[in-house]
Formats: sequence, structure tokens, C-alpha cells
Amino acid sequence: MTPLLVLALGIGALAAGAFTLRTFGPRFRVGRLLSTTPRVTVEEARAIAEAGRPRYVRVDGRLDSAEEFEDAEHRPLVYRRTRLEARRRGRWTAFEDSREQVGFEVREGLASIDVEPRALEHGLVVVPRVSAGVASDLGNRAPADLPPETPVRAVIEQISSVEHAVILGVPTAVGDRLVMTAGLGRPLVLTTLELPEAMRILTGGQTTRPRVAAGLLTAGLALVVAGAGWGLVEAIR
Repeated sequence: MTPLLVLALGIGALAAGAFTLRTFGPRFRVGRLLSTTPRVTVEEARAIAEAGRPRYVRVDGRLDSAEEFEDAEHRPLVYRRTRLEARRRGRWTAFEDSREQVGFEVREGLASIDVEPRALEHGLVVVPRVSAGVASDLGNRAPADLPPETPVRAVIEQISSVEHAVILGVPTAVGDRLVMTAGLGRPLVLTTLELPEAMRILTGGQTTRPRVAAGLLTAGLALVVAGAGWGLVEAIR
């Protein structure tokens, strides 16, 4: 065993850990942003937008809208995304994706800032409502090339105007409006969940892969430090 070999093993473990995390796709990045983005007040976010100096920040507050619409259970909503997906070649693939949205804002005390719902993509982290069946259950809504027995599901993600939310984005002046939106190469993120629950949703409820990745990253860092330290000692001798 040599310092160079220890260092190489550490770099290999770090690379393997990073690769494992990236198998979660864009949601890995969302989870990292939720953990690291600095928090500011809504007043501070407004000041950033007015100053025209873009920063990616987090704000917390109560959602509010004058244009809300109701779901089947009479909850006031500001956003709803409905995807119809089919199980093909071992993967769920969307064949219909519809969105309903109205303007809304996040409020903290007397201060508020608008949120740009059209910028929400992979950054929406809520508990999805899932209904499963087969293609024949959908009638004419199913694609013509989909066999009737193909597993399908409807996935609904929605935001209520009575919820507390965490929002990550760039405060920006758009005309006479101040809005939280995507920018600086980062997505608009909105979750109505506590951070541990949001992370569970982002990983699809899996625990093995995140633990493996964490173990590889920890071991890799330790090996890199040990290898570098050992090499430094050898060089001094």
C-alpha cells in the first residue's frame, strides 16, 4: 500500500458516490439546493429584486392568492399539475401533462413577493396524489398505440393557497412586479414540506442508495485526506 494508491482509492470512492447521487437525476440538485441555499426575509428578497443584483436565495412564508380555484375536496389551489403516465420498458413515461395555475405570492408579515408558477418544473416538491390502473380504464385518453393491459397512473401535484412554503429562486423585477423565479442557472424550487420529508419525496422513498452514496463520499474523503497526509509525511522524510 502506498500513499498514491490510498489517494486513488479515495478519488474513486468520491467519484462513485457522486455518480450514485446523480442517478436521482435533476432532483438530486434540488435536494442539494434545499440544504444549502441561504435564507433571507421576504423584505430582503424584495430589496434584492429592486437593486437588480441577482442572487439565488430562499424565502419562507404563507402562500396567498386572489384567484385561487378549488379541487374536488374544496381546497383552495393556486397550482395543479396532472400527468398521465404509462409503464413502458420498465419506466414510467408521461403521455399527457396538463397544468392549471393562477398568480400567487408568498407572504411574511406585511411583506410579500410574487412567485412565477410557469417556472416550476423539477423544483416542485409536494406529496403527489397517485391513482393506478390500466390503459383500458382511460378510454379515448389513452394513446392509440398503447395496449389495453398496459399499467398506467395519474400523478397529481398541487399547491394550496393556505399552506406554508419554502421557495428558492432569484428575486427579480418584471415590469412593476417583484417575483421569485428561476435564474443564474438554477431552478425555481417550491416545497410545502419539512426538509426531511421533502428529501424523502426527492429520493422516491429510497434509503439504500442515499446511504450508499453517503458512505462512499465519507470514505472517499477520509482516504483522500489520509493519502495526502501520508504522501506529505513521506515527502518531508
